[in-house]
Amino acid sequence: MNIKIAPSILASDFSKVGEEVKRLEKGGADYVHCDVMDGSFVPPITFGAQMVKAIRPHIGLPLDCHLMVLHPETHIEDFAKAGADIITVHVEACNIPALFKKIAACGVKKSAVINPETPAEKLFPAVDEGADMLLLMSVHPGWGGQKFIGETLKKLEAVRNYCVKAGRPELDIEVDGGVTEENVKDVIAAGANVIVAGSTVFKSEDMASTIARLRG
Repeated sequence: MNIKIAPSILASDFSKVGEEVKRLEKGGADYVHCDVMDGSFVPPITFGAQMVKAIRPHIGLPLDCHLMVLHPETHIEDFAKAGADIITVHVEACNIPALFKKIAACGVKKSAVINPETPAEKLFPAVDEGADMLLLMSVHPGWGGQKFIGETLKKLEAVRNYCVKAGRPELDIEVDGGVTEENVKDVIAAGANVIVAGSTVFKSEDMASTIARLRG
């Protein structure tokens, strides 16, 4: 399965984010992961559609927008217009079938995500609803630099097995949080093929080499 690396700009230098995303593209990243937080669904506030619009002209990479917000239905059109290629919404915060229809109507790929405390089974309906990607949080959303939650591996296996049984064995499954060069092989072996990494990439001395190693 094709392994894709989606560095999170949450770990970038916001004072020069245009330059930072260009470095990602040059370094071989596949996506740019945009962690959108509203201060309600999760405590911190990061950025919104305006940031996505600002970085869109700087790169050709797909923008993978993860909406950690209480009312994602009110933001879908703004992110689509800003240049999002993938919009991920939390099963804990919305009705997935309704949101998927809204996202698809905007011409954007649709993705669903669960938090660490949410059972893997909660993602299964998204597979049946035609998800383009699934995301499992492997840390509690809100801050970067947290340690990977080991139980995520079992949940990954369960989700990948369901995709196989549902006739969608190649569906992209993304993991976000605490993935490093040391544990990425276990994450991939469990079923993930899209790896979000923030600090690991942006704090590395050689971004291109780090991204290559994260491919497992």
